[in-house]
Amino acid sequence: MKIIDAIINNKQESRKEWMLDLFEKNGQRMKSNFRFQFWQHGNHPILLNNKEMYNQRLIYLHENPERAGFVRHPIDWKYSSAIDYYAEEGKGLLELIRLD
Repeated sequence: MKIIDAIINNKQESRKEWMLDLFEKNGQRMKSNFRFQFWQHGNHPILLNNKEMYNQRLIYLHENPERAGFVRHPIDWKYSSAIDYYAEEGKGLLELIRLD
């Protein structure tokens, strides 16, 4: 499992034991798992068939870390693309293909 290997082999990750323990406990609850569960089961896909629906979901994703109290502003979340969309000269960690 590439995600688990990345956590185990990252020397800078201080939360390694906590994350692996959490993923393993969640994995034990589901018989279909081999050992770890990283993603939450039970997705309900929604077809984003117009620009308005796409923009609503994008704003929702960008605002989640702020709503959860992790950051003051969506652009402050390290792994978010919000900085690519909302900051004048911002650039996130990943290459981004904008759909607007």
